Amino acid sequence: MNDNYGDAMAAAAPRLRGRPKQRSDAEERQRITAVACDLFLDVGYGATTMDAVAARCGVSKKTLYRLFPAKTDLFGAMVADHRRTMLALPRPDDELPPAEALAAIFRLGIDEAENRERLAFIRLAMADADRFPEVGEAITLEGAEPARLLLAGWLARQQERGALRPFPPEAAARMLMDMVFSVLVKRFPGDALLTREDRFAHARQCIDIFLHGLARATPNG
Repeated sequence: MNDNYGDAMAAAAPRLRGRPKQRSDAEERQRITAVACDLFLDVGYGATTMDAVAARCGVSKKTLYRLFPAKTDLFGAMVADHRRTMLALPRPDDELPPAEALAAIFRLGIDEAENRERLAFIRLAMADADRFPEVGEAITLEGAEPARLLLAGWLARQQERGALRPFPPEAAARMLMDMVFSVLVKRFPGDALLTREDRFAHARQCIDIFLHGLARATPNG
């Protein structure tokens, strides 16, 4: 075989290219959840269809339904994802004073853009819950209840280490979430006039009142 013939064969041979790296199911689920959330914020739960989600995500409907058998499953995943933006739990136990640890758990140090982003989804979801029972169910099962149990677990550990006095931790978690989220999420008359600083200051006051109620009595108290 002469050199010219070898060069010609090499030129004619197709170049081998590696296959594009495939995402794992977990990665694809996360990507679809994020993209679907943007779609939901654009058009609302009722107008969001699985066909539209597949088109926006650039996946086949077969793949979408394999990962999320129904729209309710997809919405539940969105709620679970946003639960982590509302409460930074679980978190490792540390030596922070309870007030500082709770401020971190409720993410009271984030900026205005992050705060708007985390609240936009839950406010729209709560509005849709009045029209679609499955939305309210997902908020409860994938959002509020798991968050309450995680916070109750953290409070229970603080009680065990003596930082807080004994009190039913699940009841305490519900009370604290109601207090803090009353101004962070819910809309009362006049709330629209509150700045992020106003809301976070109110939340810190709620934490302070909560902790004084659970604080251990001093020997002279």
